[in-house]
Amino acid sequence: MLAAMPPTPTTPPDRGEPRIRDRGDACPGALRLHAADDGRLARLRLPAGLLTERQVCALAAAAERLGDGALSVTSRGNAELRGLADGCGTELAELLRDAGLLPSEAHERVRNVVASPLAGLDGLGRADVQLWARELDALLCASGWATGLSGRFLFALDDGRDDVARLGADVTLLAEADGRAVLRTGRHAFRVRAVDAAWAALAAADAFLAAAAGAGTGAWRVRELPEGQDIAVGAGLARAGVAAEPLPPLDGTGCSAPDPVPGGPGTGPLPGVVEGPDGWAVSVLAPLGRLTVAQLRGLLPAPADEVRLTPWRGVVLPGFADRGSARARLEALGRAGLITGTDSPWYGVGACTGRPGCAKSLADVRADATPGRGGLPVYWSGCERRCGRPQGEYVDVVATGDGAYRVTAHGRPVPVPSRAALADTIATARARTTK
Repeated sequence: MLAAMPPTPTTPPDRGEPRIRDRGDACPGALRLHAADDGRLARLRLPAGLLTERQVCALAAAAERLGDGALSVTSRGNAELRGLADGCGTELAELLRDAGLLPSEAHERVRNVVASPLAGLDGLGRADVQLWARELDALLCASGWATGLSGRFLFALDDGRDDVARLGADVTLLAEADGRAVLRTGRHAFRVRAVDAAWAALAAADAFLAAAAGAGTGAWRVRELPEGQDIAVGAGLARAGVAAEPLPPLDGTGCSAPDPVPGGPGTGPLPGVVEGPDGWAVSVLAPLGRLTVAQLRGLLPAPADEVRLTPWRGVVLPGFADRGSARARLEALGRAGLITGTDSPWYGVGACTGRPGCAKSLADVRADATPGRGGLPVYWSGCERRCGRPQGEYVDVVATGDGAYRVTAHGRPVPVPSRAALADTIATARARTTK
């Protein structure tokens, strides 16, 4: 299925019972809208979270004219429009198409590519994986077979700082020194040339599709393959013409880098001003993952005509010529309500959609979420699915109905004496950073 390459071109697998899919992939997209309780929902894939200034304007216009006046940033650095009216799909598609946000309508739901948000900006990474992301996106859109991937299949391109490598991707690329990269999928690992990285990721996805077809269980992701179902990654790399060095099988403990560069591991960009060898950038976070239309427009003008959404529900603006201009923009975004420092009471606090948008939610978790300072992140979920929850350790707050919540930290339940004591209980659980 995969064409030969021209000369120059995760979370551990779940080894329990495989899921048997008896229906098609219903994951929402920009063209396939999902019927939520608060209206239609559109999910727009943004490889590496990259937007131009024109595209930010288009999304702001869509949120204002067609949606609920805000944009949600997902845990994959994608964008969601909510509260869309029935019958707006054609107008939305035209708006997105005109902005260049639908390079291939057949592939729009499979362009799930995350990349280290500060790659190429702060001088800490081993490769500018944002370039890998652009190449991989073009390869996906040019491959007819890639439409067989589910809307959940995820690629992670890590520049060596060990940030997106921890997001549980199906295919992970880790930049190494000396122009090399490590490809990881399932328990397989191969070392390839950095120039071949995008082609290697594409070949791994192709090998997964063959394995999923062989399993016959309708697996959408690598972790859903049944025990013993191998992915012939090596053979796929060979067919694609990618020279690869096999590495010892992964032990199932995760996709972290063996020797990460400074700045990690496992965390996204901190809010504030970022200094790099070629300029300055600004990093902010969206409170509870939501950007209002006014906040979106406050990101502009973008000095480098580039806005990067991050899997930590943040935004990175590169291209400032000096610290002063970067600091001035940061302060303006703070006045607009964005999180600009780790001292913000909303730093580390996240929540799913909750009521009224989600029919499965047992509570309006965004309204119930409380600010706090320091310690573990805390995530509020309206039901046991915990959609969008963070990786790693966090304080788990789950609605149980009738206004009540269950709190868990470090894998252990935390007693909640009463609803009135919930905020204090969470604050105490956050502060306990050791078991």
